[in-house]
Amino acid sequence: MSLAYLIRRLLMAVPTLLGVAIVVFVLLRVVPGDPIAMMIPPGAHEADIARLRALYGLDRPIMVQLLHWFSDLLQGRFGNSISLRQPVVELILGRFPATLELAVAAMALATALGLCLGMAAAYWRGRWPEALVDALSGLAMAVPDFLWGLLFILGLGVLLPVLPISGRLDPRLETDFHTEFYLAESLLRGQFALAGSILAHMVLPAVALALPLTAALARILKSALAEAMSQDYILMARAQGFGKARILWRYALRNALVPTVTLSGVQFTFLLGGTVLVERIFSYPGIGNLAIGAVIDRDLPLIQGVVLTFALLFIALNLLIDMTYVLLNPRVRHG
Repeated sequence: MSLAYLIRRLLMAVPTLLGVAIVVFVLLRVVPGDPIAMMIPPGAHEADIARLRALYGLDRPIMVQLLHWFSDLLQGRFGNSISLRQPVVELILGRFPATLELAVAAMALATALGLCLGMAAAYWRGRWPEALVDALSGLAMAVPDFLWGLLFILGLGVLLPVLPISGRLDPRLETDFHTEFYLAESLLRGQFALAGSILAHMVLPAVALALPLTAALARILKSALAEAMSQDYILMARAQGFGKARILWRYALRNALVPTVTLSGVQFTFLLGGTVLVERIFSYPGIGNLAIGAVIDRDLPLIQGVVLTFALLFIALNLLIDMTYVLLNPRVRHG
């Protein structure tokens, strides 16, 4: 992959981000609802309302507000939250590590399970294990992640309380974190009791996010393996007396991983978006929960900052997916 290609892709991302920023900014200001009215007590004087609107720049024309926001963006500022009264950048940076750890855990779980199920379905093709994998995959994909979360809360949090269903860690534990990456920091510092609490709180939301993705990965891997098993080099390996398990693992899997890895990257972007509802259900203090709170409070600067952050993540992940695809596929790399 050439440097010119990377530069071209980065330049193409600029109008995309610009379009997202403009659309979100305008839509938030034309929909009904006044954020100032939601933060002041009933019966407040008109002068107080006007003063607050002027403080947050909401008394200006939309075009002037947009230009002022773009000026802040160029300086690395997203403005100040109306409801939380803190810089939006600080709020996002404080919550994003929790979402990233949760998403990575869900992705790792989905990848491991999807690989095992896809390999099992391909190995026992035409037999009952394949039918079982197909049935489980259909069930996992039919139920959305937030509904899995609600079922887990009811089953494993209320009826059979074996795992925590809210928060990020046990509040009774002593904590002295230097970063917001609680799990990574606790593991690096050898605080395994603290890491265990963090993992216990992460299990249910991570599994809820991972199940639909696991099903998608298992299906695409099974299909890719079936296509690979019909190639000439597989027939040659069979003629040489290699067993089916060795052929699958050593020869077929290498080619089947190309579409699977591509799908994994694409699904990871959707997984990040899925954290919004799952985090809210489990009261998980990530950027998704922050986004829901911002919408409820009609916090315009915070909503704009969160949406723009997600757009940046999606663009960066898509670029990483393209790079990975080119590295894994020699035909594209040398084409």
